[in-house]
Amino acid sequence: MQNVKKWIAAMLALALTLALALSMTAFAAVDDTGYSDVDAGNPYAEAILYCREHELMEGVGGNRFDPDGPLTRAALATVLYRMEGEPAVTGTDAFTDTADGQWYSGAVLWASQRKLMEGYGGGVFGIDDPVTRQDMATTLWRYADSPEAENAIRYEDESAIAGYAAAAVNWASANGVAAPVSGSRFAPRENASRAQIAAALMNFSRNVQPKPGDGQKVLVAYFSGTGTTRGVAQNIVTALGTDTATLHEITAAQPYTAADLDYTNSNCRSVTEQRDPSARPAISNSVSDMEQYDVVFLGYPIWNNDAPRIICTFLESENLSGKTIVPFCTSGGSGIANSVSNIRGLAGGAVWMDGRRFSGGTSRDTIIEWVNGLNLGIRAN
Repeated sequence: MQNVKKWIAAMLALALTLALALSMTAFAAVDDTGYSDVDAGNPYAEAILYCREHELMEGVGGNRFDPDGPLTRAALATVLYRMEGEPAVTGTDAFTDTADGQWYSGAVLWASQRKLMEGYGGGVFGIDDPVTRQDMATTLWRYADSPEAENAIRYEDESAIAGYAAAAVNWASANGVAAPVSGSRFAPRENASRAQIAAALMNFSRNVQPKPGDGQKVLVAYFSGTGTTRGVAQNIVTALGTDTATLHEITAAQPYTAADLDYTNSNCRSVTEQRDPSARPAISNSVSDMEQYDVVFLGYPIWNNDAPRIICTFLESENLSGKTIVPFCTSGGSGIANSVSNIRGLAGGAVWMDGRRFSGGTSRDTIIEWVNGLNLGIRAN
């Protein structure tokens, strides 16, 4: 019986290894990862590109990612802090090797307050110490609220896993977050490479991080100057169904007139507001019971290569912590990336997805394809 159990465990480990390997090498068709030391054939290319595009991990300089190098504990705290949306933190940490005003300060304080990463004995956090594979699993497990795991793979080096990390490694294996290094070895005390951590972050985001599903609620909030954005927003609600999605128009307390929107006049209201980053046009309405919504589609026209300042008012006046925000815009040619970069910091604790630009007259079928491609767990039709 023991031999049968060992054989089953080995087969499960092999299956997981092959599955993860296949999922990574599937990215080989990409031409450019953005790093000189990571080509498209690298088995971690997909994960590294994912972390770059989602602003989770940066390179080490010189257009390099250093995939085989280690990641420090301070850097891992910073990665998770970014995933959380960099919420405001108050207080001080109790560690003797940290300092205020450093690039890691807010992240380490937040991670310690959330009990995601604890220090060593003697009050040391170990800001420059490399993250081990078992600590990588443990930190992500705690970030997922320490769930129980079933049917975990049993590793041949399981006796080397520290007691505090045992449940985390089981969970990471069962949920495809972390793969064995070879065969059925987890190598818990080895340093996790930057590439391995990138893969774990991508797998965590795709397999574990909560996403809305059936029975959950979607808000489609939009501001529209001339009606173009309104049409896209209405199509999203129609495609999702009114049982799932609610339409909410962001309306200005002082409505915009045709003269206000006349961009040929450099002194018109809209142009004047866009020149002032601190401008916050008042809103006449608020969302009723924002707490009920899991996903917020946020739509707006592009004004002077940016979101209208009234979108800033909306983000700062509504509690969007814990929500998934899906931005979309309408424009004749300007993209959405610049506007999202400028507003994403205004919604503390929210998770932002990649946005999309739509032109006037975009078909409903195009919108349905986009919504279903977001992998939100909801279905448009």
